[in-house]
Order: sequence, then C-alpha cells, then structure tokens
Amino acid sequence: MGNIFSIKGKVAVITGAGGVLGGSIAKSLSEAGAKIVILDIRSENTAQKTRELKSAGGEAIGFVCNVLDMNSLHETALKIVAQWNRIDILINCAGGNIPGATLSPEQNVFDMKIEDWEKVTGLNQNGTVYPCLAFGKIMSEQKEGSIINISSMATYSAITRVPGYSVAKTGINIFTKWLATELAQKFGEGIRVNAIAPGFFIGDQNRTVLINPDGSLTERSKKVLAKTPMGRFGDITELNGAVQFLCSPAASFITGAILPVDGGFSAFSGV
Repeated sequence: MGNIFSIKGKVAVITGAGGVLGGSIAKSLSEAGAKIVILDIRSENTAQKTRELKSAGGEAIGFVCNVLDMNSLHETALKIVAQWNRIDILINCAGGNIPGATLSPEQNVFDMKIEDWEKVTGLNQNGTVYPCLAFGKIMSEQKEGSIINISSMATYSAITRVPGYSVAKTGINIFTKWLATELAQKFGEGIRVNAIAPGFFIGDQNRTVLINPDGSLTERSKKVLAKTPMGRFGDITELNGAVQFLCSPAASFITGAILPVDGGFSAFSGV
C-alpha cells in the first residue's frame, strides 16, 4: 500500500506561514514533497518564505492574505484552485498572543484592556474559523482534505497571565471537534479536522517571559520545566512529525482529536 505517511504531491495551505511555527511546518512539508501555499498578511514575509522553499527545490506559491477577512480568503482559495486545481491540506498557524493581552505579575484580570482581549480572541478564534470555512468549502466539494488547527497547553488547565489567549485556544478545541463532526457527517469520511496542542517552545512571542536578559531562566520557566516530565523546552521542529502524520493516510481514522506535543506537560499533575 506504499508509504502511508506520504503527503507527496498534496497541496498544503499554511496560514501565518511567514512566522516561526508556520515557516517550520512549511519547510518540513515541502521537504516531504507537498506543494506549499504560503499565506501571510505581510508581503515581505510571504515573498521571502516562498523564495526559500523554491530555492531549496520545493514547489511553492505565496499570497498576501488576511485571515480575518472572508473576501480575502475566498479570493485566495480561488487563486490556489486555479493554479493547482485543489486544496488537500490546511494548517492554521496564524494566531498567537499579543503583549497587551498578557498580564504582568503586578496586574490582575481587572487591569486588562477590553480592546486587547478582543484582539487576541478575534485573531485566534476567527483567524482559525474563517480559513476553515473558506478552504474547507473547497475540500467539501472534493470530498477529501485534512485541516490542522493549533491548540495550546493553555486549554488543559489555567495558566496565569494569559486569559484571552487561553479562552481563544479553548474555543479552537471545541470548533475543531465540532467541524470534524459536521464535515464527516455531511461530506463523508474523506475530510478530517484535528489539532495539535504544542507544549512550551521558546519563541519571539514568549521569550521575554521565559528567558531573562542575561539568558537565565525566569521563575515562570522554572515552573514550566518542573511540570514537564522531559525536563526541557521543545524544539519547534518537533511539531512537524505530528502535523505530517495527521495530514497523511496513516491518520485516516483520526478526526476531532487534539494531540499534545508537550513533553508530558498535560499528563503530569506536578506531584
């Protein structure tokens, strides 16, 4: 039956592909033989990432796209189909926390600005739901496709200082399960919707709360590692295998699942 983990020749759309997470996944899937569609709201990021994949021998096209604008998404979906005839994979990497929605240790929830709450919940929830609707419509017509959303450890239990992000990512969890159910029942078993829940990885968004200016661990980092049985932060590339698995025929009976990639953080009580 060949390599059941193969995604060679599949058309993979990645939102937020100009960022660290989306860029890493795009590179990995390109190396696995997928045709990559780079989507980002920043034109310079879109162009750069597309060039990088092409120069490495991959097939890639890029479009500037706003994941919070349904018209932009629908127009982009039509351009992709015109170029490559179909959409096999959607990975929703656009999202993340924003500084104003992260409470400082001295603040409490009543200090949070409502506009920052609305920004972080809108970016993460709508920035996942809208692409699912626009690109999932193409999949419904094909009766085939795989959607991967990005969840978080902030959905398993309360993590201090990030209320908006936690609520937004928890909404993504139930939307993932709901959409998986809806698409399977209405359009058949060929369309699957899952999510990965990354553990703690040091990136641009969280570096200042995890690493001190002198390079040492913050108190927050020490608490994270104490609850991570593997005792370390993850490397961003360690998410790639889980993504490819969920996109491949090897996961043909998996839909509506939230897969932790977290070094055991979500499994450990801390005791």
